[in-house]
Amino acid sequence: MLQSINSPTAKPYAAALMKQAKDLEGVFLNTLTSQMFSSLKTDGMFGGGFGEETWRSMQSEQMADSIAKSGGIGLADQITRSLLDVQEAAQNQNTDGAPAS
Repeated sequence: MLQSINSPTAKPYAAALMKQAKDLEGVFLNTLTSQMFSSLKTDGMFGGGFGEETWRSMQSEQMADSIAKSGGIGLADQITRSLLDVQEAAQNQNTDGAPAS
């Protein structure tokens, strides 16, 4: 259990949690951009086919990475904050003598 979110023992945990939250945000952004590209028409002489599907997949992955590296959309911060709040509330409940759920 964490003593405090700002304690020296909690900082490595919070950093690891933030990294995982950023990874999750990256997956979400990749899904979002993939869906965005799936709605584009690729008809025409130079459109469509396996090569374009592969390229679009790589493009959506790179766009998601670029968005995440430039600060993302704030999802990772919210996830991290929520998880730390839940853990702190559970710890406070345990220290008050009430049973944890």
